[in-house]
Amino acid sequence: MDQALSRKQFDLLEALALSDAAMTQRDLATATGHSLGTINRVMRDLNRMGYTHGGAVTPAGLEALEPYRARRAVFIAAGFGSRLVPITFNTPKPLVRVHGTRIIDTLIDACLAAGISDIVIVRGYLAEQFDQLLYKYPMIRFIENPIYNEANNISSALVARYLLSNAYVFEADLLLSNPKIIRKYHYRSDFLAIRKERTDDWCFTEKNGVITEEKVGGINCWQMVGISYWNEADGRQLAQDIADVYATPGGSERYWEQVPLVYRKAHYAVEIRECFDEDIVEIDTFRELKAIDPTYDV
Repeated sequence: MDQALSRKQFDLLEALALSDAAMTQRDLATATGHSLGTINRVMRDLNRMGYTHGGAVTPAGLEALEPYRARRAVFIAAGFGSRLVPITFNTPKPLVRVHGTRIIDTLIDACLAAGISDIVIVRGYLAEQFDQLLYKYPMIRFIENPIYNEANNISSALVARYLLSNAYVFEADLLLSNPKIIRKYHYRSDFLAIRKERTDDWCFTEKNGVITEEKVGGINCWQMVGISYWNEADGRQLAQDIADVYATPGGSERYWEQVPLVYRKAHYAVEIRECFDEDIVEIDTFRELKAIDPTYDV
């Protein structure tokens, strides 16, 4: 995608567009991390371009942000959730309730709050149970993954591969407590991650904010969160690369994100977008579920 806005112009326009109140230049510096001198200079540029006026975004400024807007959310929700047995014997993991709320609802609600109403769920295990979501979210579309039990989650990405431009991709079993980490606008493709001194989980290394390696376990790295965003061009490239990697020997056993981050990483420059432990949690085991929601401890 040709970048019509510089990164600094984007940062200021985004902050102004999403703010509920007027922002001073000091507010903008705090929100964007740019210096007051940079804010002053970029605001002059935006005023001259007609994108801002009187400290507010103009209709032309909102139009300039449109190429960066998230338009769709794709949920990878076909798996069995074996580590959460026995509860997943009868309920897909994304539909498990925590304090009375289904796990996936926390993600869908955050998408809707960010103006993302094109919601696609790739389902497989106990697929018909996902129909219950339609009572609350009638806009949901379903895609069936008929081989979810024969392949890794790359098979879910494969059946949804033509829907990944300007789109979030979610692991559907993440319990979200801070909906604001789901953003309306993105300058480039990115992956949410948590800064860690040490982790045994899947993690990233980076250079200048761009992911350079995905691996299991590391020191002074970024722990992967299963939420990513893909811009228009990268989404089109993913459609081809996912199919190509899936067709290679052993390709059906890959995790879908290994396509852009490992096997075809030369095609992408995926940024890290920071979040924090308190923003989101992946409930991996039934013991962890009981620790979060004592009603299961019976």
